[in-house]
Amino acid sequence: MPSLTSLPRSRPLRIAGLVAVALVLAGCAPDPEPAPTPTPAFASEEEAFAAAEATYRAYTDALNNVDPADPSTFEATYAFSSGDFQQADRKNFSRMHAQGQQILGDALVARFVGETASPLLDRIVAIVCIDVSGVEVIDSAGASVVNPNRPDVYEARVVFENSPHGFLIDKAGRIEGTTCSGL
Repeated sequence: MPSLTSLPRSRPLRIAGLVAVALVLAGCAPDPEPAPTPTPAFASEEEAFAAAEATYRAYTDALNNVDPADPSTFEATYAFSSGDFQQADRKNFSRMHAQGQQILGDALVARFVGETASPLLDRIVAIVCIDVSGVEVIDSAGASVVNPNRPDVYEARVVFENSPHGFLIDKAGRIEGTTCSGL
């Protein structure tokens, strides 16, 4: 390969010119757009907790209207749930329907306590006290299928995930705690 000194004089100048143009163009390229900073789903943690509580109360209202004999009544509960929670409801409602069970009475949200919130307020964990003292589930023969040791009020840790339509109940599990004591 010939050296730069052995090339015709105009060729090294053209190469130098192309390098200079490339450097100038690289320096003039616009800065990349900054990534948008995610904004919280709610203005405050208190607002997020209130929205999650409203979701749980609406779910409970829908649950109180479930008639295992009429599967179309199940759908209203699914509007407030997702993930593991919804899957468990679907399984339980199907089983209750197949076994001819009935639900008598209403569950009540006795207390709702926000526990934690994600930094973007799009995931909430709360403790919910559910009063089931007025709820009875009976089989097709009219016998209760409720565990006789079931407490009147139980405590659940509930995980809410934000969606384009608001919070959805994603997970829930019964816990032993003191939030519901004295209710």
